[in-house]
Amino acid sequence: MSIQQVLADCRSRVEQQLDQLITTDSSLEPRLQLAMRHGLLNGGKRLRPALVYLGYQLCSGQPGSTLAERAAVAIECIHSYSLVHDDLPAMDDDDLRRGQPTCHIAFDEATAILAGDALQCLAFEHLSAPIEGESPALQLRMLATLARASGERGMVAGQAFDLSHVDKPLTLEQLKAMHACKTGALITAAIELGALAAGPAGEDKLEALRRYGDLIGLAFQIQDDLLDIEGDTETLGKPQGSDLAQNKPTYPALLGLEGARQQLQQLHQEAVDILAAFGPAAEDLIGLTDYIVSRDH
Repeated sequence: MSIQQVLADCRSRVEQQLDQLITTDSSLEPRLQLAMRHGLLNGGKRLRPALVYLGYQLCSGQPGSTLAERAAVAIECIHSYSLVHDDLPAMDDDDLRRGQPTCHIAFDEATAILAGDALQCLAFEHLSAPIEGESPALQLRMLATLARASGERGMVAGQAFDLSHVDKPLTLEQLKAMHACKTGALITAAIELGALAAGPAGEDKLEALRRYGDLIGLAFQIQDDLLDIEGDTETLGKPQGSDLAQNKPTYPALLGLEGARQQLQQLHQEAVDILAAFGPAAEDLIGLTDYIVSRDH
């Protein structure tokens, strides 16, 4: 299959489960669930679930398992909650996400905050629910992986650093460290969760896949920075030029457009080199890597 077909399959798999996960049945306040669904089911590339699925496939030789499916759902809940909160007036103050009104515009600010809170809790609830035949210790290890990548030493730390350094100069090392937390931590966690879900078959591949995740996490962010300058609002599904308007630190701002492109290509090549060592089993992941650095949204 082409990488577009692979991604479409991954997207279909995870969205079917996400749709079933949140309903207004027996809800004390159905508007909360509607806001959660708005933040979770309004499109998106679903790259993090795809990394879970493809990491599991690489390690196990199988297309999926209940534990891998749970991990894919959980990480997309975390990612979606982060976007709902990032868009809030106190954060990036965006009105558009994935081509639709952001959650606080479609509902209201308080509801958006609570919807994000609930999506975060749902991620850990879903991943921790007992699975017949699976090791509780392994599920606990995966929960710790997701929590660490999401919190005060991962994604949230990166966002806090980003917000506190608007209009302030950064060194290249500071910029890398910020994005390694803000964007990269959850991307690395996705591939790591896929390997962990494969059990013993994934243990000897974990370190290489973590390094791969770190590389593509930074590559993903550089391409985002480039698209903020070179893309258009309709294709991006969010306001083009928002980083520039807010004078946020970006790779193009620090390295220039050509320097950022060179950095992107270097990260791409290093990531592909890691995967090449796994042979034909890594074909889909290599395709995904190529997609990440060439996407237009």
